[in-house]
Amino acid sequence: MLQHSKLKLFTTFLVVPFLIFATVVDDLDSIASAIKAGDSKVLATYFDNTVEVKIGNKEGAYSKSQAEAIVKDFFTKNKPKSFSFKHNGPSGGNNAHYAIGSLVTDKGNFRTYVYLKKKDDKFYIQELSFENE
Repeated sequence: MLQHSKLKLFTTFLVVPFLIFATVVDDLDSIASAIKAGDSKVLATYFDNTVEVKIGNKEGAYSKSQAEAIVKDFFTKNKPKSFSFKHNGPSGGNNAHYAIGSLVTDKGNFRTYVYLKKKDDKFYIQELSFENE
């Protein structure tokens, strides 16, 4: 019986981090698809209630709907051609995650930064930035 408990405990410590990471990876895939498609509506489904948005040298904290409108305007002015995340990883433990990517648009390339925080078993975008490369 003791052996079974040790195995169960070991499996829990081994599997749970992968499940958490898999959730983030799935979310990042969907976020990347939304950015690549220039779909602010789908992207906004990942926004927290307040989102820090930085585009170029303009930045601020916005409500979910305001942030969606700002990102929609950005995508309208900069039509995405391709996008991919280049780096990502945990930030301060399992409750936060970052991702850095490259967005190619018809007006230029943008370094893209996304910071997500976990709330109620889901990751939400807390910060989103598009900076000229």
